[in-house]
Amino acid sequence: MRHVLTSFLALHWAVVFALLAYICMDGDRGIASALGVLGVSVQGSRFPGLEHAVIVAPLSVALLIVALLFCWAFVETLLNIATRPDAGDAVVRIAFISASFLLSIILVGGAAQGINGLFMVVAIQMTALLASYVAVLAERRSALAAATALHESEARLVSHRMAAGAAHSSLLSRISSRPETRPGGRR
Repeated sequence: MRHVLTSFLALHWAVVFALLAYICMDGDRGIASALGVLGVSVQGSRFPGLEHAVIVAPLSVALLIVALLFCWAFVETLLNIATRPDAGDAVVRIAFISASFLLSIILVGGAAQGINGLFMVVAIQMTALLASYVAVLAERRSALAAATALHESEARLVSHRMAAGAAHSSLLSRISSRPETRPGGRR
């Protein structure tokens, strides 16, 4: 069973964090423009420290690493889900934890700078990440439950066929008037 929702969400978050990293590397405004995309209006003259390469470079690299983790989770889900149903669990978990950690760092850094409105934007993004992670877990668990149900139905079918075969063998031995061989070797 393909994990369509997992693949879509991993691709979505990879694109979101890659775009934030790209916007953050913009030479004009840097972090202020990335925060503007998220919905926080930051005036560059009020926070002059947000354009320095010392702040912009690590943040854009961190955003890019999170984007690559989500891209890895996307590829892992697409390629290995047929052979291993639990493929990509660790990668998806690490990607979501890294994204949450990065958003928390952005929140703490923004609070230290005194940026108004950042808490609500980060809270919305964290809620969206949490909802995405819960949806991924639900999809994986439903796929696991479906595989388990399929395995149980196959086991039931095999045991039914074995019982029918034993009954048929017993009936044939009674019809032919031959004594039936019992499991202990006695007749």
